[in-house]
Amino acid sequence: MKIGELAKATGTQTETIRYYERENLLPIAMRTESNYRVYDSSHVERLAFIRHCRCLDMTLDEIRVLLHFKDAPDENCGAVDALLREHIGHVVSRIRELQALESELRSLQQQYSPGHPAGECGILGGLANAALQHNHMQPSEAHPPGAHHDIGVAPRQRANKRR
Repeated sequence: MKIGELAKATGTQTETIRYYERENLLPIAMRTESNYRVYDSSHVERLAFIRHCRCLDMTLDEIRVLLHFKDAPDENCGAVDALLREHIGHVVSRIRELQALESELRSLQQQYSPGHPAGECGILGGLANAALQHNHMQPSEAHPPGAHHDIGVAPRQRANKRR
């Protein structure tokens, strides 16, 4: 199958498939005489695995480790368990950070006063005050990591991001 067919079969954009090839997550496909990539069922299976791991919010480095063990079925999978344990710890931390974010947003929402003009809006005032405080924080404490889940981040940056 050609790259467009693989993309359709897996719900993956063609550029993402090429990116995974460049990152050595997906084996580079054979090419036809006319230079088209030709994929087979092993590519579909591996891409489905990668996509599922991404849905679990795993980084490309984590996926790379998992793929190593998937490709070496005789190796001890203790490192896989350790990786998953560490990833769960990141998820737990992120949940706490998101709960703090929710609390802050609810606190801002309580400053809403119906019927007032925008110039007297408690929410806007609260955001402006928080922005001044936010400006004096260190980058690591300024915003919960991953709160916008890679919005606007280029694929290469996204691959290196850590929650």
